[in-house]
Amino acid sequence: MALWMQISSGSETPIYQQLVEQISGAIARGELRTGDKLPAVRALAAELVINPNTVARAYTLLEQSGLVTTKTGSGTFVSDPALRHADAAQINALAERMDTLISRAVNLGLDRSTLVALFEKRLEKFAGTLDKGEAKNG
Repeated sequence: MALWMQISSGSETPIYQQLVEQISGAIARGELRTGDKLPAVRALAAELVINPNTVARAYTLLEQSGLVTTKTGSGTFVSDPALRHADAAQINALAERMDTLISRAVNLGLDRSTLVALFEKRLEKFAGTLDKGEAKNG
């Protein structure tokens, strides 16, 4: 499994958060699957030319969200989706991020149908993963 990540040191988003977003996105799209091992902290830090503490912070946040588990001496692995728990706080945080995106869309002058079409187009990137979830829940 090759994990390709790109960071932007000039971004308003902190580097650790960029890592979290890219890794969680790869998990959501199915590019990283249950049991896949993430690169070692030091190896990823060296590859991206960043401080290992930054990678460690990102991995900690991913673990706190239930997306990965760390096994001492073995590494960090993608968690089984059945073992992840979406709590109310996480759902509220997601809703707040959606509100922010909707506000940006309104400020860009997008109408409802354009925003819905854009959202549906973006959902297609995750269709395989979302369809699996519907099969389990349906």
